[in-house]
Amino acid sequence: MGSFIIGIVKFIKYVFYFLAKRLVLLTGENKCLKNIVKCATCCLGCVEDVCEYLGETAFCYQAVSGEPFFESARKSFLLSLKHGVKFAFAQFIAKVFIWLGKVAITVGNIFSLLFIMNNITNDSKEVKSFLGPCFAVGLVTWLTASLFLGIFEHGVVAMLICICIDLDMNGG
Repeated sequence: MGSFIIGIVKFIKYVFYFLAKRLVLLTGENKCLKNIVKCATCCLGCVEDVCEYLGETAFCYQAVSGEPFFESARKSFLLSLKHGVKFAFAQFIAKVFIWLGKVAITVGNIFSLLFIMNNITNDSKEVKSFLGPCFAVGLVTWLTASLFLGIFEHGVVAMLICICIDLDMNGG
């Protein structure tokens, strides 16, 4: 049910984007209408972010408690309100470490590329500029690291919900 709701919100957002673009084109680039569309787009983005966050925490709570989605969403929302500072701090620290991990993995992989090209395959004599291969390897590495380390962020939320449930059940 939670995935269905998130899917509906995303569908509404994309339909709105399509209709808003059409409306702006039909009205001849009206500045007032453009500002109204930007405001509504911002509001829809906010609603989508809230739904995704509540859905993620509800799924984590549901995995721990086994309760239905709506009950899990309600309880995880109340849990997020009660332990808001802990949630914000843990997610901030997780985002910092995820970013540092992405940078470290990308830089390490680029240095590995340069080392291999200079010392093992001796391709450095054939290449005029290292910028292209470094950019390609850096981009692919960044995307791959983002995919794998994104799972860590979900794990942080799940473990934080488990800790908060334990704190509430056992009196701190």
